[in-house]
Parts: sequence; C-alpha cells; structure tokens
Amino acid sequence: MSASNDPRAPRVHTRRSVLAGGAAFVSTAMAANALAQPTAGLLKPVRRGKPFTQVGPDEPIRLGIIGPGGMGNGHIDGLLRARNEGKEKLDIVAIAEVCKPRRDNTLDKIKKNQQGAECAAYVDYRDLLDRQDIHAVLIASPEHWHAQHAVDSMEAGKDVYLEKPMCLRLEDALWLKRAVDTGDKILQVGTQYMMWEKYTVAKRLIAEGKIGTPTTSQTSYCRNSRNGEWLYGIDSTVKPGETLDWDLWCGPAGKQPFDTEVYHRWRRYRRWSTGIIGDLLVHQMTPIIYALDLGYPLAVSASGGHLVDKAMENHDNVALMAQFEGGHTMMVTGSTCNDRGLEIVIRGHEADLLLGSDDVVISPQAPFVDDIDGETISCRGGDWQDELRLNWLSCIRTREPNRSTVDLGLKHMVVVDLATRSLWNGGAYNFDSFTGRVSRA
Repeated sequence: MSASNDPRAPRVHTRRSVLAGGAAFVSTAMAANALAQPTAGLLKPVRRGKPFTQVGPDEPIRLGIIGPGGMGNGHIDGLLRARNEGKEKLDIVAIAEVCKPRRDNTLDKIKKNQQGAECAAYVDYRDLLDRQDIHAVLIASPEHWHAQHAVDSMEAGKDVYLEKPMCLRLEDALWLKRAVDTGDKILQVGTQYMMWEKYTVAKRLIAEGKIGTPTTSQTSYCRNSRNGEWLYGIDSTVKPGETLDWDLWCGPAGKQPFDTEVYHRWRRYRRWSTGIIGDLLVHQMTPIIYALDLGYPLAVSASGGHLVDKAMENHDNVALMAQFEGGHTMMVTGSTCNDRGLEIVIRGHEADLLLGSDDVVISPQAPFVDDIDGETISCRGGDWQDELRLNWLSCIRTREPNRSTVDLGLKHMVVVDLATRSLWNGGAYNFDSFTGRVSRA
C-alpha cells in the first residue's frame, strides 16, 4: 500500500487547503523564546487551522469522542446524562476507536441512550475530524496520543477536552501550548479538581496576602489494592488485524510487537505512561499550582520504588519535590500500595491554609496569632468531573476562558516530566522557563 493510500499516513496539507482553512504556518524561525521551543530537537509545526464554528443559542453542541475506552465511556455517560437531564444541549455524533468490540459496544450504548440524534463510528480519528458538522472533540485516548489528537483536532477547527495528564512528554506539552496560543480554540485539560471551590478561595486568600509569603505546600494521591494497580480485564477477542488496528494504536510511539498486557494495561508500562505521577498526582498538583500562581516549576527531584506490585514496570510508591519561581517548594507523594496520604496544606510565613476537606481553614502561625484570626470558610462540594465538562461546554458557546487551561497543563507537565526523569535516572532536573529546556542539576 502506498503512503498516499494508507489511512495511517499523515494527511498532506497543500498550500491551497491550508489557506482555505485560514491557517498560518508558524515556522521554527519565528520562535521568539524557548517556551516556544521543545526540550530537544526541532520544533513541531503549528498551524492556526480552520476557525471554530460558533454554536447557535438553540443549537446542540455536536461532539466527537476519540478513544471511548474506560475513561472515555465515563465521559460519554456524563455527557448523555447532562443531555437527558436538560443541563446542556448536545449530541454525540461520532466516535473514533481502533478496537472493534469497544467501538461497537460504545456505539450501541449511545444509540440506546440518545434519542433524536445519529452517531457514526470510525476506526481512524482523522475521518472523524474531517466532518465539518462537529464543534468539539473529547479526547480520552492513551497518553502517547494526547498531543497529536489535540493538535489535529484544533487544526480541524474543533474545541478540545483533553484527558489528563495533558500529554506524555514535556516536548509535546510545549507543542500544545504553542498550538493553543496560535489559534482560537478552547482546550480544557481534564483535571477536574480545578472546579473545587476551595482552591478558588485559597487563590484569593493568597493573592490578598492572608498567609504572608507562601513557603511550602504538600499534597498526595494514595490508594491501595490487594493485587496491584491498573489491572484492567483482558478481552481475549482483541486481536491485531482482526478486531484491533494495533499499528494505529501505537501511532506516535512507533510500531511495536503486539502485547495484550500493554494494550489493556498500558498505564503499568513506562513507555506508554508516567504511572502514578501523570495519572494520579496531576489531580492534586494542578489546583495547588493554580492557587499559588507562582510561575513555573524550575527544579524537580523524585524517588520511588517497586515495593509490592513488583510486576508493574512503573513505580508503586513515589515522592517528589518541586521548587517554583521565587523558591516555593511543593512536596507530593503517591502510592498504589498504601492509601494514607498527606494532609493538603499550603504553608505561609504568617498563616497556613488547611485544605483537607471541602472547606478552607486559615490557621495562623504562632508569631501572628494576635494579628490573624483563625477561620473556617465553608465551600460547596460537587461532582467535579461533571462540572468541568459543563464548564467546557459553556465556554464552547460563550468563548469565555475555560477553567483548566493549557497553561496549567504545561506547568503540571514540567513536574511530571522532570520527576519521571528523576525516578528512572536519579538526580534532580532543572527547567528553564525562558528557553524551555531541561538540564540535569
């Protein structure tokens, strides 16, 4: 098969097709600073792409779903619930999935639960993106596909909801940042704790100087199981060439020999996932990074081990430290073999913010007890994943800024990438926020 006939080959954008879409190619020579440069190698191209299509006030938002696996189907359930409960006008009109059993089961579920709207299924996501009637795309593919799926979707004129972690490697995070800044699309990163009211309150209190200079913060994501983590069931009917396009699943990572363990349980393997750090800790780190508003992480170190789940390639116990611009240090732990985590705290010179519940507790430091009153600020609870999706859908209509932005995604990816390097290679790593480059400390 020639490259031009291969559905997996990159789409060729001619000058005519690019100009027709209103796209402007951003060359490597135009990179003014190195937040626009990758950590190594050449810049990946960024094109403005087709403009978004404004959704009419009484028009349903037409959605495509790329990667309706476990997490993707969870999003589909939430979207259908929002639709059927009248919280938002939307139709899921297309899905793209390389695995036939998942594709067929998901399509059947949508047809049964979405009255009055048709949904089509594709193997290749680019066929979904070619549809001009789709306003936005929710991406829940494996991490190694996140950046390519998101950039291609925005270039095709779609807004994007992108599951966490934002991508697999820092180079792709920098690419995504440039792609969003170059265009007019909304990209929501799926870190749902960004909707938790307590973090908005914490951000306001810190900005108002209520705790003095923020000194350190701590958080964690710890859970436990008898047999190990991410041991999803293996479907014996999934076979490459018959019910699975394995080469398309591998995609940007390059062709690999088929391994059913990798396909079904990819979060356990370092080539395909950063494990605890990317899958779990980004939930906790991102809203604290938002609340502190201290710029980029500049130095990160991490340690970890294989303490119980020795069959898993990724670590089952990790601890990391990240130092931000200005010197603030964040301490984070994660485990899949013990569920007792750290209390969520942002420490200040004058007072601490205790964030272990839905509420925010201001606890004065001893030298300042006569100056600062202890206080508990009540904050609402909620289903944050539902709220993050609804925030995205609302922003698609209004074009207002969304809550979980690419800028926050880039910051959490600096920590994820540098901590992963530290886990596997030892030592600490530095990030230069002007050049975008990583160096060993």
